[in-house]
Amino acid sequence: MNHIASRSVRSRHTRRIVLLGLAALGVAGVARILWRPLMMSAPMCMAGRWNGCFDTFNGVVLMALVALPLAALVVWALASRRRATGAASPWRTSLADVGMIHGTAPFLWLTLMPGAAAGLVPGRLSLIPLRDLVTMGPLGIVGNLLVFAALGFFAPMRFAALASVPRILALGAVCSTLVETAQYVFRLDRVSSVDDVLVNAVGAALAALASRRWWRGTAEVPGGRSRPVPVPTGRAA
Repeated sequence: MNHIASRSVRSRHTRRIVLLGLAALGVAGVARILWRPLMMSAPMCMAGRWNGCFDTFNGVVLMALVALPLAALVVWALASRRRATGAASPWRTSLADVGMIHGTAPFLWLTLMPGAAAGLVPGRLSLIPLRDLVTMGPLGIVGNLLVFAALGFFAPMRFAALASVPRILALGAVCSTLVETAQYVFRLDRVSSVDDVLVNAVGAALAALASRRWWRGTAEVPGGRSRPVPVPTGRAA
């Protein structure tokens, strides 16, 4: 029995190392692709200029990457404070808190960025499902999938009441609907599309599936807290 358990632990350890290696390679590949475009905005961002930095995709993404060390420091500070007070899962909770904000805020900024004729043209609606999907292109679809991906990834880890893919799908749809409504009401010279809502919600759900191993063993208890629930791994010998 101990031999079987030892093999299982080694297998999980090896799988974890492989996944971390693949993730590192993926990040390195994406960084290599984005390096040159991001560096085009670096002079403007380092000079603190709005034009050419905070009003461009490259500039916003660059500043989000630059802020990663600060985000890591905030995670450490929150986790240390929670660990001192005896809170459960201080590191996971702190990472989820910071991850939801740091991973979502840049995409919300980009989504609500005014167009060239903001305030001059009336709001535009596209309420026919799948009509705009074919015109988004691969980059547009990927971008929309990422808008609430961080929220979908971390929210089930932070809030037990959201530890469900359908609930995250609904949360993504509600948040995206609010964003599209803001685009229309404030006349940001952007098209408020039902397809954006659909793709944003799907992106949140897919991200929740990616983090499922870290939240599927939690359940809601009175007081809004969460506690681990034992998940059977096999029959007892």
